[in-house]
Amino acid sequence: MTTYDPASDGAQMSFDERMSYSDYLHIDRLTSSQRLLTGAHDEMLFIIQHQTSELWMKLALHELDAARVAIAGGRAREAFKMLARISRIFEQLNNAWDVLRTMTPSDYTTFREGLGQSSGFQSWQYRLIEFSVGNRNAAMMRPHAHRPDIMDLLNAELARPSLYDEALRYLARSGLPVPQEVLNRDLTQAWTAQDSVREVWEIVYRAPEQHWEAYELAEKLVDFEDYFRRWRFNHVTTVERVIGLKRGTGGTGGVSYLRRMLEVELFPELWHLRTTL
Repeated sequence: MTTYDPASDGAQMSFDERMSYSDYLHIDRLTSSQRLLTGAHDEMLFIIQHQTSELWMKLALHELDAARVAIAGGRAREAFKMLARISRIFEQLNNAWDVLRTMTPSDYTTFREGLGQSSGFQSWQYRLIEFSVGNRNAAMMRPHAHRPDIMDLLNAELARPSLYDEALRYLARSGLPVPQEVLNRDLTQAWTAQDSVREVWEIVYRAPEQHWEAYELAEKLVDFEDYFRRWRFNHVTTVERVIGLKRGTGGTGGVSYLRRMLEVELFPELWHLRTTL
């Protein structure tokens, strides 16, 4: 059997003073960031699950920021690709729960005490995602009060139009009758469902051929929320499977808190219009 040498086909094999794959991606830094606090086997799974989720969230925020800029600049079609990518990101986040669900309650109890009061509830990137798309609740900033840098990020987000605000402004610029009180609302406040906004979206859905870009934007938003809801549902079922109805490490009600979050609608009018069409 002949041994294959990739160098014979031009593969680079020497990286003295040259950038390698590991150099570019800082692999050493990434793979040394798993600091286990207990001797439990499954703690590695738990840490990597959450670290990779944070990386996907970072990419989601990158895409959300760009999508809002594109919509605000009248480049809705450019935003469609970004919004589609965000949905795929949440598909990845959903798939990750399948790996975590291989951890049994017995496995989790071997290292749970080592978590202290840390909890996914305290993820500032997740909070930024919620604020970015329009689910804004200033009370949720309190777990981050010990980090002025993070508070600055969250406050800056609250001062900026959300993804949904930008979508509605886009409709108004397209000639659709979005009420002025909606366009001039207090951006720091959580969005609440409004019949007047549902009626505007109904105009789009009743004649999609006349409002194609707005129609496609609406469906991209629904796609995202669909995956987001699945992510939340998978979170609930995974937590219940692992800890039952115990309180979360961060002090929340655990499953009861997560079930309450399932009721939150990000873009309510886009769901309600399906009933009234």
